[in-house]
Amino acid sequence: MPHRFLAGVVLIALIAGCATTAAGPQAPLEDGTQTEQAPLSQQHQEFVETILADPNFQLATEMFERERSKTLSTMVELNEIPAPPFQEQVRAEAFAQKLSDLGLADVSIDEVGNVIAHRPGTVGERRIAVVAHMDTVFPPGTDVTVRKEGDTYFAPGISDNTRAVAVVLAVVEAMQDLDLQTREDLVFVGSVGEEGLGNLRGVRHLLRGDHGISSFIAVDGGAQDRLITSAVGSNRYRITFKGPGGHSYGAFGRAHPHQALSRAIVEFTERAEPITQSAGAKATFSVGRIGGGTSINSIPFESWMEVDMRSVDPVKLEALDAAFRVALNTALTVENERRGSAEAMTVDIEDVGKRPAGQGQLDSQLVLNATAAMRALGVEPNLQASSTDANIPIWLGVPAITVSRGGRSQNAHSLDESWTDDGSVFGETYLLTLLLAEAGYGQ
Repeated sequence: MPHRFLAGVVLIALIAGCATTAAGPQAPLEDGTQTEQAPLSQQHQEFVETILADPNFQLATEMFERERSKTLSTMVELNEIPAPPFQEQVRAEAFAQKLSDLGLADVSIDEVGNVIAHRPGTVGERRIAVVAHMDTVFPPGTDVTVRKEGDTYFAPGISDNTRAVAVVLAVVEAMQDLDLQTREDLVFVGSVGEEGLGNLRGVRHLLRGDHGISSFIAVDGGAQDRLITSAVGSNRYRITFKGPGGHSYGAFGRAHPHQALSRAIVEFTERAEPITQSAGAKATFSVGRIGGGTSINSIPFESWMEVDMRSVDPVKLEALDAAFRVALNTALTVENERRGSAEAMTVDIEDVGKRPAGQGQLDSQLVLNATAAMRALGVEPNLQASSTDANIPIWLGVPAITVSRGGRSQNAHSLDESWTDDGSVFGETYLLTLLLAEAGYGQ
């Protein structure tokens, strides 16, 4: 999409609105069938088009374009503040300060490290959360310096998810400068612990108890048409087989942890196949890391692996989990039966993280507003499932989605990660449109 995406945005919106049918988008399932969303009402389409035609909204879109270089500078500045797993504090403090500088009076950092900023509505019967995670997958010491080549920015974490944090700041600035008032309260959040073994701890804490959140928007998507409406759940374990160990020749015959681990992997692979190959929602697993042993001529005293299982279907995820546990017990039994008189081997099962799975509410006002907003901007939504901060609210029954941060992302979670400024102001424009629709602009 060209950089001058916003030129004539209202005309594009009106043309797109006239061409749009009342049918909602269809959410593709993994077996190729379609689940049709509840039809969009004329009211949804007309309200979004009214927002895009509003003079102050048009000033906001002009501001996004005019302040593009400032937004990009903010993205670079924040990315060069390391935010490795469980060490997001310095970036959180910088984000909180920027929100305060924009005039939000109620800004704080909670017990687990989330940045939370409130923007009251004129009525405030509902609270809409807007969440961008601040953490990265990269360990301490990773060089997060940003390198720019043309319109592409290279650095670990630049697209996932520093770009989204910069988008949220740009939208807050436009709303503050232009005094764009909403009926409902907005809660802007920089979350922690979205990546890896963070296990969504930030959003888990945010939505604990009587959280009061009515709808939840995560900014963490890549492609502009990507609209995440369902949660891919995951079960993650660290497994350790333990035995007495010994010399490879002198103690030969003792229970062997590596052999037990190998048998467990094979057993699980075979038992998981009917689940992963069955019709319906996709189910996957991966033995991501293995280790153990002291030397080539030693029977190891322990052997470990880290395993990840995923599915949008909680039933399939549970079936994988059950098959995995049977495989572990089978491997332990078989290898212990092979040993001599030495000490028996044991297995430790450590739960290192669970993300709940679930189908989103395709007929919720949030999904309908997100669809209407995207179509009004000339983009047909592509409903998908993924694993994001939205997993937790979806699991709790709170309407939740994850939306695009704009631009083009490449090689996420790698040292070659990059983000290209290709029509990037779509991210700010779409998020603002969605917020004004969901929170009741001018009502």
